[in-house]
Amino acid sequence: MQVILLERVAKLGQMGEVVDVKPGFARNYLLPQGKALSASKANVEAFEARKSQLEAENLETKKEADKMADKLNGQQFVVIRSASDAGALYGSVTTRDAADAATEGGFTIDRKQVVLSAPIKELGLHDVLIVLHPEVEATIQLNVARSVEEAELQASGKSIQELAAEEEAAAEFEIQELFDDIGAAQLDDMDVDTDNDAGEEAASGDQEDTAGRG
Repeated sequence: MQVILLERVAKLGQMGEVVDVKPGFARNYLLPQGKALSASKANVEAFEARKSQLEAENLETKKEADKMADKLNGQQFVVIRSASDAGALYGSVTTRDAADAATEGGFTIDRKQVVLSAPIKELGLHDVLIVLHPEVEATIQLNVARSVEEAELQASGKSIQELAAEEEAAAEFEIQELFDDIGAAQLDDMDVDTDNDAGEEAASGDQEDTAGRG
């Protein structure tokens, strides 16, 4: 099926080009999204009549997208989710979640502008592509964590594995300190018992000396 592109479409062509596409791709994506028209003689003539206007509109929207990309690119947004100790999420972070996080951060993003090769299912820092215009993209980072505190640690460069290892080491240290305290207390008890035994022996000796002199 032939269509005429109303905007640049990645891996397909530029605005105004007539290209061959699969009928399903045209009907399910290009036509309903307003990215193309069927390349009938009437549509081609209508496009040529509006070409200058469409190019001007495209240039204006591209400028606006460029401005937004400058502000959005490299921004990090926190997404709080429940997860196992190993870092696996109970659920996943989707395009809607990414769009909502960016919008809450002050940027108006639609979920259709978010590109995820697959839903995010692990804690950590994840780069996400945002398509602001057919010719303008930005990359944001989602900081997926179980708490704000954990997100701050991840933002400082620590992975969930490193955080878990630190927590485990801290727990082991506390246990070792507890055993050390118990051992020290046992030694103190032994010292007290030894002192008592020595005192009893001394007292017994004094009694025997007294009895001998008597």
